[in-house]
Parts: sequence; structure tokens; C-alpha cells
Amino acid sequence: MTSEPPNSARKVVVHLRATGDAPILKQAKFKLRFVVSCYVGPLTSLPILIAGTDKFAKVIDFLRRQLHRDTLFVYVNSAFSPNPDELVIDLYNNFGFDGKLVVNYACSMAWG
Repeated sequence: MTSEPPNSARKVVVHLRATGDAPILKQAKFKLRFVVSCYVGPLTSLPILIAGTDKFAKVIDFLRRQLHRDTLFVYVNSAFSPNPDELVIDLYNNFGFDGKLVVNYACSMAWG
């Protein structure tokens, strides 16, 4: 009998894809362990702490810091721009596939 960890402890890969004229990050995949941490490897020396109850705004802020940009357009699955108040775990549960949540980012509006 195998037991699956609860959503709050499950590892998720967030795949960040540059769109349009946005610069490409050196590392595009980040493992998020909800409640514990998100290690971003060589881009920063400290892990990013993110809880399943954290809002999508935390992902947006992370991208803004990495790209050194104030204005950024962020989409899920090249389809829609989630409300920054959406919970990360809800976005993953509803729109994630193959164990990852695809987040597209651009410096100018890419999709209407």
C-alpha cells in the first residue's frame, strides 16, 4: 500500500518559458516543494520559501527580481494571466500537467 504525500508537501516543477522579447533565464525549471522551499540553483544562493497557500504574486515577484524588470506579463500555459491573488497550489491542481506548471513570461503583452 503506497501513500501519496498531501498537496502541501508535494514537489512540483514550474517551467518558466520566455515569450516574445523577454530574456531567457539561465535556468528555466524550478522545483517547488510547497510548504518547504523552492531551490533555484545558481541564480541565487538562497532557496525561495513558498507555501501552497502563497499567492501567484510570489512567482511574479521572483521573475521580476531575476529579470530586473518592473513590468512583466505572466501567463499560465500560454493561455491566461492568472490573478496575482490566486493560490499557487490551486493553479497547479487545475492547470498543471505532467507534474509541472508551465508559466510563460514576457516584457510586453503576448496574448490578449
